[in-house]
Amino acid sequence: MAQFNAETGTRGEFVRQGNRFTGRPEAEAGRYRLVVSLACPWAHRAVIVRRLLGLEDALGMSIVDPIRDETGWRFTNHPDGRDPATGLAFLADAYKATDPDYSGRVTVPAIIDLHTGHVVTNDYPQITLDLSTRWTSLHRAGAPDLYPEHLRDEIDAVNAEVFRDVNNGVYKCGFATTQESYEEAFEALFARLDTLEKRLGEQRYLVGDSITEADIRLFTTLVRFDAVYHGHFKTNLRKLTEYPVLWAYARDLFQTDGFGDTVDFDHIKRHYYVTHDAINPTGIVPKGPDAALWSTPHGRD
Repeated sequence: MAQFNAETGTRGEFVRQGNRFTGRPEAEAGRYRLVVSLACPWAHRAVIVRRLLGLEDALGMSIVDPIRDETGWRFTNHPDGRDPATGLAFLADAYKATDPDYSGRVTVPAIIDLHTGHVVTNDYPQITLDLSTRWTSLHRAGAPDLYPEHLRDEIDAVNAEVFRDVNNGVYKCGFATTQESYEEAFEALFARLDTLEKRLGEQRYLVGDSITEADIRLFTTLVRFDAVYHGHFKTNLRKLTEYPVLWAYARDLFQTDGFGDTVDFDHIKRHYYVTHDAINPTGIVPKGPDAALWSTPHGRD
């Protein structure tokens, strides 16, 4: 079974690794490759943004196997064990080619320069913003403005709270190694979900009157909540389906082109339940919940 060793602080709290590569690729069709895991919420953001902006032809995408081994993300989901676009067997090979001294975890999403084989960036929060603001010349006609300038301060503020308490909060629950750290993260998570339930009871989207970066970042955690976080990460005060507003909001997004059609529950469940052997040593992958519920009417339009 694969092994995943989460980093923890002195109080047993989960500590997220920083991003090593922070380049800012300019818009150039065909030069770069986006490497993602369909299981990973941070990578899923980039998958959604790429689809919404119509960048599929300009920015190719390579998908790793959802089961990560000791070497990290691998391409064993391809017939010959290599990504045909980059020639990589392991994403770690590109990391090492870029920085031979790199010793941290290999993470997705990553953008690789096909001319050099090097990783340009694995800076997941910046990748989606750059696709929205620096790649406009390659956007499809009528592409949405996911990071409108007049709303950026509000989007940034919402994103900071959601990241701290929800996106990263579920990990702080799941990988805590002390009761105190777990309960602290647990309480912050559900307090923030209660706040979001109230906010979204008064408006359709998190910021403004259309989908923005803020909705994408929240969605990728919500869509994984009942399938993995509620049980696997012990975030079990309530399920997403027990929040009338958040559940309707999540289904509203899921049923929007670019959201639900980029969700792979098989990859999501197999990754979390098989890779994190310290949490789930048996490697048994649960059969539920029923994915068909995501297609039920949401009533928010």
